[in-house]
Amino acid sequence: MSNIAFTSTLVVLSIVAIIYLTAKLKANVFGSLFAVSLALALLGTDLPLAKVIDTLKIGFGSTLGNISFIIIFGAAIAVCMQKSGGALSIATNILNLAGKHNAKPAMAWTGFIPGLTIFCDTGYIILSGIARSISANAKVPMPLIASILGSALFAVHCLVPTHPGALAAAATLNANIGWLVLAGVAFSVPGLLAAYFWSAWMCKGQNYAPAQLEQEEAISTAQLPSFGFSLLPVVLPLVLISISTLLTTLGYKTGFAAPLHFLGNPVIALLAGMLCAMWLLAKNGGKKGDFSHVLEEAILKAGPILIITGAGGMFGAIIKETGVGSALGQALGSASVGLLVPFIIAALLKTAQGSSTVAALTSAAIIAPSLSTFGLDSDAGRMFAVLAMCAGSMVASHANDSYFWVVTKLSNIEMKESLRVFTSATIVMGLTSFACIWLVSLFVL
Repeated sequence: MSNIAFTSTLVVLSIVAIIYLTAKLKANVFGSLFAVSLALALLGTDLPLAKVIDTLKIGFGSTLGNISFIIIFGAAIAVCMQKSGGALSIATNILNLAGKHNAKPAMAWTGFIPGLTIFCDTGYIILSGIARSISANAKVPMPLIASILGSALFAVHCLVPTHPGALAAAATLNANIGWLVLAGVAFSVPGLLAAYFWSAWMCKGQNYAPAQLEQEEAISTAQLPSFGFSLLPVVLPLVLISISTLLTTLGYKTGFAAPLHFLGNPVIALLAGMLCAMWLLAKNGGKKGDFSHVLEEAILKAGPILIITGAGGMFGAIIKETGVGSALGQALGSASVGLLVPFIIAALLKTAQGSSTVAALTSAAIIAPSLSTFGLDSDAGRMFAVLAMCAGSMVASHANDSYFWVVTKLSNIEMKESLRVFTSATIVMGLTSFACIWLVSLFVL
């Protein structure tokens, strides 16, 4: 663009418009993204009119092409884990192994392990009964248990590309998903630990009460599947992806490694996890026709996520056409500063409009043209750029985030308690994860 200042202003205004439409006016997210993308394409790019709609379609379609199968299969795993009792089995077995005196760390692991493949809101819905039971039986304040479980699910949801935000950002930047899975899991741990201790400190000295269970909330574990079988749909996809990544690192790309790379493709790995989850359901109360119902329910759950994610990709494609990302890269300059930029952009977007997915995806679209200028145009650089914006997409979950309300309402706690403990924990978690990402990048980049 000839006037980059004018175009940059339009991009900022378009982001503000999306935030205002979705957060303030509660407008439909897809409609808001489409309308703003179209307006930005007409006013802020040099695209011929004949190419505007084509660019919108390409941005929308390419994003869906990269993530659609993975999200659908991941949603199917979540449905099966819920219906079979697999998620509940993981939670109860971890608590039994830990004991009531270790209820808080048990709650963290209860959220962390299923959260690797189950979306945070779905995971909290599934595990909220366990959280209330642990709070009541171990006499731990419910706001603390809610924050620990919510943070554990949220950490991996934002950082691990079995989830849409990290996955879409990785697709936009062409980052290696296998390495991102491993790195995302690793960097989510210090973030979760920080949120864990922060939540405990925020509850210290407060008169927060344990949960009060109704009689019908008593949890029966007699018919649950075994712990090992319950872990299989969660762990198998991660193992397959990790094997493929390790073989690539060692230089084995063909021959005996080819079938393992095929199985380690995230689509096939998640498909394998889904088949294991369906087998788990069949062994634990599944009936004829359940598999069709599972896929139907998974598609219904995945549909809105896919549409919004595709629309975010469409918006990102138009931002790329404006040239603002390249100008931003020229204005800033080193790899260390470059990691700070996507983190800040994602954090501002997340805090303002509520969606971690939109925050990560939009940040990726803005940063993508500037990777070489930041010194991030390498496999490792792209990975760290994605991790930085995913850490930013944690900051902060509050009243404009649907997940905040899932945590608050299903825990039967007051909004002010949730804001004090859980929202502040997401800020600390995002800052800690980014600090660790940045420190490691100093030795790698």
